[in-house]
Amino acid sequence: MASIDLRKAFLTVTMDDVSTAGSVFVASPVRGWIERIDSVIDGAIATADAAITVELDGTAQSHLAFTIANSGSAAGTVDSIETAEASAGVIPGTAIELITDGGSTNTVAATFTITIRI
Repeated sequence: MASIDLRKAFLTVTMDDVSTAGSVFVASPVRGWIERIDSVIDGAIATADAAITVELDGTAQSHLAFTIANSGSAAGTVDSIETAEASAGVIPGTAIELITDGGSTNTVAATFTITIRI
């Protein structure tokens, strides 16, 4: 039987093209801290990796930066960052921004799941 951790909230947001420099936003509905971010892409990226950075209300969170690797990428590829740091604190209404540098090629959507420890 699967267990459910009621001390976590999960947010999802989709970026239409991880290979074009840009960003997507989602607002936190709870007080807590970001402990993990997962991405899943819907196709193969090429040429270079896509560097993903995170900002909270416009402030960079360098410990949450990660890479979507182009080598071996395909639809369904998951990349993640996990942190034990409680420094990525959020409250209801905090703007969470996921930013791609657009370093890769091919028009590929990425869906991000953000896990917030409450």
